[in-house]
Amino acid sequence: MTKQSFGSTIAALRKEKGMTQLDLARKMGVTDKAVSKWERDLSFPDVASLPKLAEVLGVSVDELLEVKTAAQEQPKHFKVPALVELVLKAVALAMGVGVTALAIMDEVEPRDAFCLLGIGLACLALVQLAQSDED
Repeated sequence: MTKQSFGSTIAALRKEKGMTQLDLARKMGVTDKAVSKWERDLSFPDVASLPKLAEVLGVSVDELLEVKTAAQEQPKHFKVPALVELVLKAVALAMGVGVTALAIMDEVEPRDAFCLLGIGLACLALVQLAQSDED
């Protein structure tokens, strides 16, 4: 189901009530040209008039504005942003390069090297898990 624009919602609700733009305009105390602009998404009714508009159209303000709860807006599968994926890959690469450089200079203990490589592998595992969830 696609989300309608605010103007499309007003037009659909108005038509369901069997009202013309002029009928709605008179009930709202505005011109029919104002209603036409609302329905074409060229303007928006005054915020203070939204409760009255919702009442005239027989819906709640939330329904009029198509307000969704956070649970409804959340996608079923969380997609890892490209920047996060890039950072994880960069951390993994940095750990590998760092351990290699420190080992060449004989400046790292084996235990520390394994910890750094473990961090790098964990980052790569997270990237792989994120990619397999998208597929």
